[in-house]
Amino acid sequence: MSVRLPSFAVAALACAAVTAHATPERFDIETHHTYPSLEFPHMGLSIWRGKFNKSSGTVVLDRHAKTGTVDVTVEVDSINFGHELMNKAALAADLLNPEKYPTMRYKGTIVFAGDKPASVDGQLTLLGVTKPVKLVFNSFNCIDHPFYKREACGADLEGDLNRADFGMTKYVEYDTGKIHMRISVEAVKSQTVQPN
Repeated sequence: MSVRLPSFAVAALACAAVTAHATPERFDIETHHTYPSLEFPHMGLSIWRGKFNKSSGTVVLDRHAKTGTVDVTVEVDSINFGHELMNKAALAADLLNPEKYPTMRYKGTIVFAGDKPASVDGQLTLLGVTKPVKLVFNSFNCIDHPFYKREACGADLEGDLNRADFGMTKYVEYDTGKIHMRISVEAVKSQTVQPN
């Protein structure tokens, strides 16, 4: 025996389904699979590359509205160039200065192209200075994670900044001051309900 629902009930159920689907979803960054990295010219001779080993934060995705936000904090003293003297130089007071500024923070709005994120229009706070930094997605994918038993998303992004804009002017006479950032990130869907 089939039951025919009144049209207003069907409309209400459809509206509820859309609303449920449209709820923003929060993802917590998985620290051990997230590596903000940077590369820059060294004295005009070669390219140095380093990565930050400790970061945390959240990503909020509203896939129905095709938007989202990013909020990531990086521990500056976790920088690793694979070279102890370079690590020490980078952490000096005239460069990253972690004693005074132990973290840097990136907050931004995700811009979609079709059904997938394409870029982040964000603000980077470094050495107490906040400047716009745009990141572009090279890849983005989500899966049902076999270990966490929850949805997980990962991405590869990149963008540019000028270190002199943040007050790091030491040795800029030897290069352009340009730093190219690359970020590999994985995040796991939070079990905390994201408010509307």
